[in-house]
Amino acid sequence: MTNTQVPNSQVPPVRSRPATPPAAVRPSVRDRGSRLLAALFLAPTVVGIVVFTVVPIIGSVVLSLFHWDVIDPPRFAGGANYRTTFTDSTVLVSFRNTLLFMVLAVTLQLLIALALALALNGRMPGWLRSAFRSAFFFPLVLSAASISVVMKYLFNQDFGVVNWLIGLVGVAPVPWLTSEHAAMATVVLVYVWQQFGFSFLLFIGGLNNIPKEIHEAAALDGATGLRKHLGITLPLLSPTLLVASVVGIINALQVFEQPYVLTDGGPGDATRTVVMVIYERAFEQLDFGEASAVGVLLFALIMAVTAVQFRLSRRFVHYQ
Repeated sequence: MTNTQVPNSQVPPVRSRPATPPAAVRPSVRDRGSRLLAALFLAPTVVGIVVFTVVPIIGSVVLSLFHWDVIDPPRFAGGANYRTTFTDSTVLVSFRNTLLFMVLAVTLQLLIALALALALNGRMPGWLRSAFRSAFFFPLVLSAASISVVMKYLFNQDFGVVNWLIGLVGVAPVPWLTSEHAAMATVVLVYVWQQFGFSFLLFIGGLNNIPKEIHEAAALDGATGLRKHLGITLPLLSPTLLVASVVGIINALQVFEQPYVLTDGGPGDATRTVVMVIYERAFEQLDFGEASAVGVLLFALIMAVTAVQFRLSRRFVHYQ
């Protein structure tokens, strides 16, 4: 009996069944439920960011290309609002004032907050440390407008408490709110007094995260006082310094309440800030197109400064 072989071309192909994925790879009902629950929790935040941040930014950019006074229909203007902004002396002065305010306020805020944090981080009873922390943070929860109203009376040249106190030692009354240089200094002081509590708490948290063993080892090597803080504390605290500086600069570039209530931008335009110009253009002159153009430029300035900070942080920020 002879064996007959079937040609290969006539052999039916064997269909391989797809490999069944292991149970660990296939998403279970519990995993899908967890993802759905996470999406539901994130949805309010995402919707809030889109509605109250993304949409207004896009709307401002679009509106900056139009002339609109709320009463008449919008008229397309192209780049006319931006050309007007770059040639308006008031707008240019407001940007200069805002940048000067940012440098003075953020520098003073960080220095005061860091100095107080280092002082309170030493040996001190727990109840006293908690009392100081609460006292330094308390102004931050108050309204900036209400604080500015009180400070306006305190710094009044004629009947203010500040001039009365310095008059007790024979100093002549200072025009805190009516002198060009004194007005900017007063606005900076009032702003820093209210805002430094945030940076202070950040520094307290950063100092508590530095291992004590590092300071003990530095003390054995003879590092004390200023040398220890410059060589050990500041490098290890640099991530916290970055966060405090970024938040401080963003807030300072948007300052409005303090100069508006204290000096109304005066004397002249000495304390007029960019946000004050946006408010005046939009709600006093009803020129929403130009106000939007100024707002877009301020947004671009904030993004540029923040980008520079993060770029420089690669060199100066040290992570443990």
